[in-house]
Order: sequence, then structure tokens, then C-alpha cells
Amino acid sequence: MPNPIIMPKFGQMTEESSIVEWKKKEGDKVAKGDVLFTVETDKSVMEAESFFEGTLLKILVQPGVNVPVSSTVGWVGTAGEALPAVEAPKPAAPKPSAVAQPAAPAPVVATPTVTTNVPAPRPVAVAAPVCAPKLFRISPRAAAFAKHAVVDPMPIRGTGPEGRIVEKDVKDYLAAKGYDKLRISPAAKNLAAKENVCLLSVQPSEAGRISVADVERALAERPKPMSKMRQVIGQRLTQSIVTQPHFFVTVSVDMTDLIALRAKLKEQGAPYTVTDFISQAVVLTLQEFPEVNSTTDGKSIRWNSRVHLGVAVSLEQGLVVPVIRGADELTLAEINAASKALAEKARAGKLAPNEMSGSTFTISNMGMLNVENFTAIINTGEAAILAVSSTLPQPVVRDGKVVVRQIMKMTLSSDHRIVDGAMAAKFINAIKAKLEDSELWKRLTS
Repeated sequence: MPNPIIMPKFGQMTEESSIVEWKKKEGDKVAKGDVLFTVETDKSVMEAESFFEGTLLKILVQPGVNVPVSSTVGWVGTAGEALPAVEAPKPAAPKPSAVAQPAAPAPVVATPTVTTNVPAPRPVAVAAPVCAPKLFRISPRAAAFAKHAVVDPMPIRGTGPEGRIVEKDVKDYLAAKGYDKLRISPAAKNLAAKENVCLLSVQPSEAGRISVADVERALAERPKPMSKMRQVIGQRLTQSIVTQPHFFVTVSVDMTDLIALRAKLKEQGAPYTVTDFISQAVVLTLQEFPEVNSTTDGKSIRWNSRVHLGVAVSLEQGLVVPVIRGADELTLAEINAASKALAEKARAGKLAPNEMSGSTFTISNMGMLNVENFTAIINTGEAAILAVSSTLPQPVVRDGKVVVRQIMKMTLSSDHRIVDGAMAAKFINAIKAKLEDSELWKRLTS
């Protein structure tokens, strides 16, 4: 009997997922543990393995289609055996939005609907006018003419019966738009027809001449749907900035001595990064300021007895925040090892949902991106987030003299419901003091 392939539930809150890519084709042999397909979750792309061996008999769900978790997306069994009469799962319905969204525009050069003339109904008196969508009418000859010209007939005003677009309307429209003056290469026209691009929407790179490159540029500028990851990032950060009253405190840290110590340790084979030192300093400071390691629902504040440190990692498709659990009990070397392992899994798209949830404080480090200063949005539910900028040589005054030092700016974004200004200032200055304390780091790395 064939075995169903089930859409896995990768996160506790996950109700639907979409397949990114099938790694097997129908008819391929499948062994237990083989990766059948990849799934896009809120924060990463996960691999779905087979629990059965046999042949991939049928793929029910194609890539890009959102379906509820636990749906049957395919079948594995013995080649040639009959499949149960199970239909492909219906795509998950989009979640309702609080703000009405405008209807998506009709595809360009869509195959027009041809209607016949029908007698107009008698008008009926109503209390208020009702807005009904206008019926699009076009004659077969006009539709064929527009298709041959590779233009969208939707904007054309029809002069035929009941507003029907006739061939003359299309010709008049093209003449008014200067279509006859365009020099369109055959290859560009074929590409536009294939990709459903209206030639009147293409901006020529040369005067009056539309080339393949111009059509390709129009294709590149088409709106593309956001990935599920980017949608979730947008939803959560919007929720945070709207519901959590942010305020910001910035300090400058003299990293000269710590960078020199790091260089010396690196020569000795110690692989510490600047982020490791910052992470350790943050963990130590959170233990001194437990209020900053708290969460609130707006009515009560709950202290987290453990420090679960989120360290933001930038990926091509978005931002993820792997979590170093129990960071308050880890040494600097253990923080380094945990950070590297999580970052590698993040870039490989193999982070599990539980490795990206439950953080109590987050660090966002853009030091490698040559930025002088920035602010970060708090992860929903946390009390604060630390934004770390690049370490840059700057002139500063030391003992009455101007000298060049390696300066790094840090900005703490705090939830004012939990953290007030004085506490934020004390907290970030405590981190600064630790980073500038060479003796502390010598003890922690010896």
C-alpha cells in the first residue's frame, strides 16, 4: 500500500507551509532518510526527509503553493501500484488583513473574454447605488489584433455595443500611443509575448527602439511576491515598533586595547571574534541588571532567570536570530563555539525552529558592514536590543592630547515600559566598561 508524504509541522505556531523545491522526481527511487523536498518556514528553509523507502509515485503539491501542515503532498510506494483516490490539498486561504487591500491588476496581454450581446435589463430603483465591477467586452478580431501587437487591451475604451472593444478601438489606441513609431526587434516582441509583457509599458533604451534588454529590464522591475520570511519579519517588527515604546541610548567604546588583545590571541590560535567579546560582556551585564532580561505583556513584568542570547545573522533572503541558550553558564570559548555552529546552520538554512525562538536579549552587530551608527527594533517580547556598529579609527582626547583610537558605537533600544532612561544608561555603560577592561579579558581568556 502506498505511503503518504505529509507536510511536516516545523514550528509550534506553524499552520501552513510551502514547498520550495522537490529533490526527487516522480519515478525516482527513495530510501529512508532521503531528502524529498525543502520547505519554507517563517525563518528558514528546512529539509523534509522520507520515512519510507520505495518509489516516488506521485507529487500532489507543486513548489510555491501554501498548504496546511499535515496535508498529503505526495505518495511513496511500489512502482506501478494504484494510488488512493485522494485529491491534492487545497491551497491555504490567505489570512484576513485589517486593512483592505486593492485588487491585484489583471495580467498583461491576458486572453480576453469574448461575450455576446445581451439585452440590457430594465433599471430597478434602489435606495443607494451599488458599484459592480465593469464587464470587460472585446470582439474576437480586436482581441487577436491586440495579442498580435503584444499590448494589454484592458485600458482601451470600447465604442461597440455596451462598451465592447472593436478592432478600430485597438488601432486608434495604438495610434494615439505612438505604437507605429516604435521599432521593436522580433526577438523583443517574442519575449514580451512569452512573458506577458505589454510592449507599451516597456521603456526603450534607445529612441523609439525596443530591444530584448529593454523587455528583460521590464521583467526585472515587475513586482514580486515577498517571501514568507520577509512577510513574517515585517509583521513582527511592525508589531514591536507599534506596541513597544522604543527609546535609544548611544555610547562610544574605545576598542583599541581589546582589538590588540584579540590579535595577540589569534596569533596563538584562539579564534575569538569581536562579537564573542560583546556577547560575553552583555551576558555579564544582564546578570547585574536583571530588569533588562525581562519581558512584559503590558500588564505584568516577568524576569527571566536564564540568559538566552539572540545574535542576529544576515542572510540573502532575510534576517534570522539564532539563540545561544543558557549563555549565562557558558565560557567565552563556549560562546564562540555556539555562535559559529548556529551561524553555519543559519547560512545553510538548517536552523530548527527551537534554535530561533526563546531569546531574552538580542545583539545586532553590523560591525563588518562599515557603519558608524544605527538603531535596531526590539524583538517582540524582549526588553531591549543592542545595536553594534563598526570599529573605526577616530581622533579622541586622552590626557589632554588628541590621539587616534579604535572607536565603536553601541546603541541600546529599550522598551520604556520596562527600562527607564537611567537604567538604560547604566546598563550600556556597564557593557562599555567591560569591553574597555583589558584585565577582565586577560582573565577570561587565560
